[in-house]
Amino acid sequence: MRARDLAEPYTSIRSDADAVEAVRVLVARRLPGVLVVDPTGRPYAILPASDLVGMLVPGYVQEDPLLAEVIDESHADHLCRALKGRSVADCLPVGRPYLPTTGPDSTATEIAALMARVRTPLVAVVESGDACQDRLLGMVTATRLLQCLLEAT
Repeated sequence: MRARDLAEPYTSIRSDADAVEAVRVLVARRLPGVLVVDPTGRPYAILPASDLVGMLVPGYVQEDPLLAEVIDESHADHLCRALKGRSVADCLPVGRPYLPTTGPDSTATEIAALMARVRTPLVAVVESGDACQDRLLGMVTATRLLQCLLEAT
């Protein structure tokens, strides 16, 4: 099976959208991550849900897991406040945006290898166009890929 056959439309959010809104989208649709598009609608990055979770927990708690044991639930219930006032772009890694891509003719094995190598649940399928304009055909999710591989057994 080729990437073009596995690609599906996928939920996206603008890079200038509120980070809390991104969390709401992920939760409401139970997504492993969201496709981030720039203000013009072009694919820009992948924001995994795990990265958002990481932003909720202060760095000093991540570095010392024993501190997590002393934070009571009443404080844990307010972790999402860490995202208040931040944009989706603020939640992306500093530097180059993270957008794993593959071409429409890539095989399921090539997509699986890419997902495993960069540890992502999402891969954008793009078709090269004129004047450096890539066209997004859709996204391949790890669950969609696994479904197709399972059906083949």
